[in-house]
Parts: sequence; C-alpha cells; structure tokens
Amino acid sequence: MSIGLVEGVVAIVGLTVLTVVSRGFFFLSRREIPLPEGLRQALRYAPLAALAAVVAPEIVMTQGRLIDTLLDARIFAVVASAAYYFWRRGILGTIVVGMAVLLPLRLGLGW
Repeated sequence: MSIGLVEGVVAIVGLTVLTVVSRGFFFLSRREIPLPEGLRQALRYAPLAALAAVVAPEIVMTQGRLIDTLLDARIFAVVASAAYYFWRRGILGTIVVGMAVLLPLRLGLGW
C-alpha cells in the first residue's frame, strides 16, 4: 500500500471513531446529564445557525469573493423564496419557488 492510501485510511478511520464517540457521548452515561435551561434553549437554535452558516456564503459569494453585480440569479431566487416563505410559511413551496426562479435565470440567461 502506498503512503497516501495509508494516510487516507487512517484519516477516515480516525474521523469515524471521533464522530461516533462525540455523537454517542451522551449515551455513555446511565443517567440524564442535566443542562441549564439557557443552554437548552440556545441549542434549539443550533441547527438554524448551522444552516445559515452554510447557505449564506453560497448566496453572497462566488469563488471566495463577494458578488459584485445585481445580475446574479441567486439574489433573485433568494428574494422570491423569502417572499413566498413570509407569505405562506411553507418550506417545500419556498424551495420550489427559489428553484423556479434560479433555474431559468441560470439556464436561460446564463447568470
């Protein structure tokens, strides 16, 4: 086996063990670990914060730099999907509207 392959296998196995241990940490205890109410409420927003941290750069950046034009299909898709969400409060419709605006602008106009 080559050195690169061994390093890759070691990295994958190590990350797998680390993930299983960190995710299963709370299952190792026989009793429930008490969490302060403030931390419990803060953890409710963690998935939303993680999603925003992933999605926001995809909307406002391209190739590591802020977009410098308003003729970007992502801007129009975000505005349309946000408007739909605030109008109807539906996640599936929000995704459909965003894609219905994004795809024609990308494929039709080449934005």
